[in-house]
Amino acid sequence: MLRVTEIFHSIQGESTHAGRPCVFVRLAGCNLRCRWCDSEYTFTGGEKLSIDDVIERVKSYGCELVEVTGGEPLAQKEAFDLIARLCDDGFEVLIETSGSIDIEPVDRRAKIILDVKCPGSGEAEKNYWPNLENLKPHDEIKFVIADRADYEWARRVIAQHNLAGRTILFSPVWGEIDLKSLAEMMLADRVPARLQTQLHKHIWGADVKGV
Repeated sequence: MLRVTEIFHSIQGESTHAGRPCVFVRLAGCNLRCRWCDSEYTFTGGEKLSIDDVIERVKSYGCELVEVTGGEPLAQKEAFDLIARLCDDGFEVLIETSGSIDIEPVDRRAKIILDVKCPGSGEAEKNYWPNLENLKPHDEIKFVIADRADYEWARRVIAQHNLAGRTILFSPVWGEIDLKSLAEMMLADRVPARLQTQLHKHIWGADVKGV
């Protein structure tokens, strides 16, 4: 059984898939407590569902793109079976993970968006660095950036781990560093990354759940 916070159909708000219709399976529970977290309501509770029940709900939306997210989805061992089942059923599967849990067991057909925690999150020491070696060509790396210090830290990580050439996302913490400021820094330094915003928050607002 899985603990599921919500399953909903919306517009993908982040990653290179932003703007696409997507079914979100938001699992409950997280092993981190990032300072700027916008999904604290996932930390506890959740409805207990079988993998079959989850897949049935996903199929009811008639959408080929599915994201398994949280919380931290990989904190539930059953999530690995769910991901494999979704891939078996022909879905295009995205995994939004904090980067603190080993991604090696994740079905290689799934596309991982790996969040490398910057110091501004308060959880940078929890990064599981071997994950960077297990990324596949279609996976993505995301840095959520709160300030200039986070930005410079992310640049150092890219250089130290030879990440240039990968799909790298720089995402500003909502309400702390704006898109213009981050864009200007990236342009000045010719950072090999893509600027992203949280599209769903621009559409529905920053505090709306289930979108």
